[in-house]
Amino acid sequence: MRTSKKTLAAALATAFVAGSFEVDDLVERGYGVIGKKPRWMQPLAERLHAAFPWDMRPRRASVERFLLFDYGFHRAYRRSKLTVASRIGSSPVMNQGVVASGWKAIRPLTTPAELADWLDVPLRQLDWFAGVGPYKRVPTEMKLQHYRYRVLKKVDGNVRLLEAPKARLKRMQQKILTEILNHVPPHATCHGFRRGRSITTFAKPHQGQAVVVKLDLRDFFPSIRAAQIHALFLYLGYPEPVAHLLTGLCTTSAPETVWREIGASPRNNLTQEQIRRYARPHLPQGAPTSPALANLCAYRLDYRLSGLALAAGATYTRYADDLAFSGDAVFRRAAQRFVVHATAIVLEEGYQVHHRKTRVMRQSVRQKIAGLVVNQQANVPRKDFDRLKATLTNCVRHGPESQNRADHANFRLHLRGRIAFVESINQKRGEQLRSIFAQITWPQSA
Repeated sequence: MRTSKKTLAAALATAFVAGSFEVDDLVERGYGVIGKKPRWMQPLAERLHAAFPWDMRPRRASVERFLLFDYGFHRAYRRSKLTVASRIGSSPVMNQGVVASGWKAIRPLTTPAELADWLDVPLRQLDWFAGVGPYKRVPTEMKLQHYRYRVLKKVDGNVRLLEAPKARLKRMQQKILTEILNHVPPHATCHGFRRGRSITTFAKPHQGQAVVVKLDLRDFFPSIRAAQIHALFLYLGYPEPVAHLLTGLCTTSAPETVWREIGASPRNNLTQEQIRRYARPHLPQGAPTSPALANLCAYRLDYRLSGLALAAGATYTRYADDLAFSGDAVFRRAAQRFVVHATAIVLEEGYQVHHRKTRVMRQSVRQKIAGLVVNQQANVPRKDFDRLKATLTNCVRHGPESQNRADHANFRLHLRGRIAFVESINQKRGEQLRSIFAQITWPQSA
């Protein structure tokens, strides 16, 4: 019996995306589906290869749509009684892009069953954790959701939703981070959430410059959609079903009931736009995988902004949602126009600029990025240093209990962390603080 054109197109599309997208490989898999070697298969494979020239495995639905609208395929189907001889694609292979093929350490996963076995979870439960199939609808009851929610109020009055995964999902995300994402390098200008990089390496390229330009991205993590994450996993070579599950494990949706449960209200400057942004599948701020995925999804943004900076004679670095540019007197004269072009690129890449936080800082004012002053060299602001020094001195004079006004569970460890941060920026100042810290008399329980 003759196979319907849609069924045949679906079978061919499944076979085409199951492996390499080179023309010869497409032809061989096409022959296997229909059980024949017609002359029209070679031109069809060439047109298909030309239609998807980018260095990434296309989605099966896109290939099927291409076939159904391809005149050559339509004519071949009309002239011949074509049937599906075998369904190729049940055992897909990793199909990495040219660049991704060099990352050999990435964990190869070709089927949902293999992914479930690797994560040590039953396949049915994997669908539930990823929110796919019958579990696609986000449960409204908090106890059935995979995340715990907490609202933080920002200094400017806006709110940020922290979405922390529960224990089992967090373990899966940590494994995805360790064996997949940590082996994929972000853009060289990225300094946040990277081993060997820090806030210091982010700020140092901008010290002693004639002008420093600072841009801030609004709602950085929730602005990254699940479609971007899915495209990334496809580029890394994972077959579409596996990429779909990995995307579901690393993204989430926050229903409107979440805001009511945690007591958020319009009085907290919560806008309908924010509610919609969090309600669609997005990167959760609080998941182990989110920082690495955010850096990788921002690769094109970093690439374009670094090119723009290079053309303007400036230096560019990014730390999470903080973008910094700096340059000499020539760049200083064009800084305002540069902000317009940089903002346009940010918008084109799907992000939003927090315009109230945009700064063009010349040497006559304090040049501050990510909490560090860079007028001469990257340093902690004098006010912050003096405040910490005063706290330590009062701990020596009046005891540490008198200074723990924020009720830190381990005030001693808190102070050591703050001193270590200062020391990583300015060793001399850090040693000065550490000498005062050594004079504090701590109670036995501390």
